[in-house]
Order: sequence, then structure tokens, then C-alpha cells
Amino acid sequence: MARSKSTMFTDAMIRKLKPEDKKYIRSEGNGFTIRVMPSGAKTWLYVYSIDGKRREMNLGGYPDVTLETARISFEDAKRKVKNGIDPLAEKEQAEEEKRNSFSVADLIDEYIKKHAMKFKRSWQEDERLLRKELLNEEKKKGSTTWSKRSDKSSTDWSKRKASDVTKRDVTLLLESIIDRGTPAMSNQVLKVVRKMFNFAVERDILQHTPFTGVKALAPNISRERTLTESEIKTLYEKIDSAAMSFEIQSALKLVLLTAQRPGEVSGIHTNEIDGNWWTIPAERSKNGKEHRVYLTATSLILIADSMAHVVKTRELPTDVKYSGYIFPCPHKKKEQPIDSHALPVAVRRNLAWPLVDKKGQPLYDKNGKPATENRLGLAQFTPHDLRRTAATFMGQMGFMDEIIDAVLNHVKQGIIKTYNRHDYDEEKKKALVAWELKLNNITANNTDNALPNEQANETELV
Repeated sequence: MARSKSTMFTDAMIRKLKPEDKKYIRSEGNGFTIRVMPSGAKTWLYVYSIDGKRREMNLGGYPDVTLETARISFEDAKRKVKNGIDPLAEKEQAEEEKRNSFSVADLIDEYIKKHAMKFKRSWQEDERLLRKELLNEEKKKGSTTWSKRSDKSSTDWSKRKASDVTKRDVTLLLESIIDRGTPAMSNQVLKVVRKMFNFAVERDILQHTPFTGVKALAPNISRERTLTESEIKTLYEKIDSAAMSFEIQSALKLVLLTAQRPGEVSGIHTNEIDGNWWTIPAERSKNGKEHRVYLTATSLILIADSMAHVVKTRELPTDVKYSGYIFPCPHKKKEQPIDSHALPVAVRRNLAWPLVDKKGQPLYDKNGKPATENRLGLAQFTPHDLRRTAATFMGQMGFMDEIIDAVLNHVKQGIIKTYNRHDYDEEKKKALVAWELKLNNITANNTDNALPNEQANETELV
């Protein structure tokens, strides 16, 4: 390290300090120092001796910590040394006490505000998962507050200190999620909670993470599930009598018809529809790219029926064209769409609907487990599988991958991303019209869904 030079610091002097091949320091005297790294990073230091030991106290990085602020911290630390107090040891003790007092609930708040909200479009899903699985909380639709859940299905860490969570606690948490029949959720919880604890170590909130060496306890199943023609037929036969709202039923059908993401479908608004085209704005699109989706006749009829349902159930004027969310949340006074999480929850519940007796008491099978019935008549699937199903059928009908990717709003890769600026609107239209005809043929005995293909360009929302 280069030898220090002593001189009175000024803002202009600090700004002009340039990085060199090796790190070096400049000192004003009395231990007030700035260190310059080869990367250009500048850090304020207080270098002092106490009880015969040389100490080096970090006062913060420049320019985030100004010369004036650093000098105040230096003078305060210097006074403590003159009174026999080690300011660095005092700081370390305060940080340790803060770490020991940091609860899991505090950590969730810190992670959501300072990381997830800044870097993740799905931060609300992270918050929901963390509060549900770690704090046993839930937020009712339309509410801004969280409250304790009545069930005890989650491991409750709400009163735990973040520093007290052990590897064994993590294992028990993951096992409890698997035991309730949701192994995939166990893996998702592992992914999100591990990221949160890594964040805590990076920010010096914790010194260690309990996730070191923890592996997924459930197999990671490849996302390859698609519905067959017979399964699609069964779905259409069963879905209208399933235990889910009309809005969710319609949203699931629109996912299958348009091949769009469930979260994007659930939030569709009349302002996004212009004739036969639905434009998903960049702020609602997963990849941050505005996306145009061709709405076939069947899609437009489904949307029109959903709008009529909103007008009827909310007792809105029938002589005024409806404007708002196509699939609004159940709270009539709230201007917001159904939660995107409502779709997978509704599907999962209907695949294993709890059976009860005449008094509403749960029934159990011969093994003592809660008795359930499959109200959809299908093997396990998710709403996202409907999107994959539509894409797969388009491929089977001969549409090229580039066109299917355009329908799905997948980001172009490699050199194509730079040079191919074509928007594929006409090709997307042809693919979705062809898929509509195929889907209507599959569900031909459902006359409400059977619509001649040539009507595709004639249907309008009224």
C-alpha cells in the first residue's frame, strides 16, 4: 500500500483523487483518512490505537458520506478514544445487539422494501408467500393490512428472532409444506426465503444464513404438463359447475384461448381492448414489453359475457357502456381485478375439494386423511399449463416457433433480437384464429363455445 500523505481535506481534493494500480490512502492527520481502491471506490477511515492495538474504523463510502459528515463521525470517535472508549468495539456491539433484536417479521419488511420492490416485478407474490408461510398471516382482498390466519397449517416464525432461525427450523418448515400436499410450494418457499436470508447477510443484518447446505426436499418437476383433447373437453364440461366464481371460470378459459399468462389475463381492463386487439401494457407484462394479443370471436364473446356479468352483479346502469376490469375482485366497492393468485388456488382446491357431511363437518377416508373429490375430473394441472397447452397445439398445427413465441410474448434471443424487428401481428392473428377453431371443435358439444371461424373479424364488444 502506498505511503500516506498528510494534508487538510477539501471537497475538491477528494473528488480529484484518482485510482492507481494499488490501493492507497491520504491522511489529514490525527487518523482521519480516506482510502482509494484500484476500482475507484473511496472510503473514509479513522485509524487509531487503543490499549496498544491499532484499529481501523470505517466511516462510510464517498460520495454517499460527504466530507462534512465523515468529519463529524471522526471527531465523535476521536473524543471517545480520548476517554478510553473504543468506538469500533462500541459500534460492533451495537450492530450485534441490532442483529439479535431483528425479528423474522422485521427481516421480511426490510427485504420487501429494500430488495423485492426494487428488483422484482413479482414482489407482491414474495410478500404474500413470506407472510403466509413464515408468519401465518393473510391479507384479505382489498385490505392493506395483514392478520393472523385461523388455520395452523404454516410454521409460525412471527415471534422468532432472525438470528435464532436454524437449519433444522428450515427443514421442518419445508417438511410441513410437503406434508400438506404441496411439494412444489416447498421448493418455491426454499427459493424465496433463502434469497431473503442471503440478502440479510449481504446487508450485514445477519452474520450467517441458516440455509447453507439446505437442498430442496421435493423433486423439481419439469414444467411439461399439457392437457390432451379429452382433458380439454372434460375441463369445459366440468368448469362451469366447479366451486369457483364466474370471473375465475372465465379467466381460465381466456388463458386457454389466448395463451397469455394467468396474471396478465386476470388483470385485463376494457381500456386495453381496441376492436379485436388487446394490448397488454409494459407495466403489466412479465418481460416489461408491451404486447398485442389478437382476440378471436370466442374470446370477445367471453369478454362480453364477463362484462355483462359485472354490470348485472354490481347493478350498474345498462344504458352506459361498461368501463373497468373484465374480471373484477369480489369486493364491489374496490376498483381492482381478481388476484392473479386466485386462479391457481381455485384450480388446486377443485382438484381436491374437501368433503363434508350434512352438518358441515369434514369427512375422512379409511386412512384417516380428509376425504376429497376432484371437481374438475383432471390430473394435477395449473393455470399456466393452459397457456402451454395452447402453444403446444399451435405447434402441432404447423405454426413455427417464432410465431408461437410472438403469441406468448417471449423475448427474442441472440442476433434475431437485434435485427428482426417484425411484430408478427398478422401471423399471431392466424395462429390464434386457427387455435380457436381447433378448440371449438374439441368442445363441439358445448354449443355455447362453438362458433364458426369466419365470424372472427365481425365480433365487437358492445
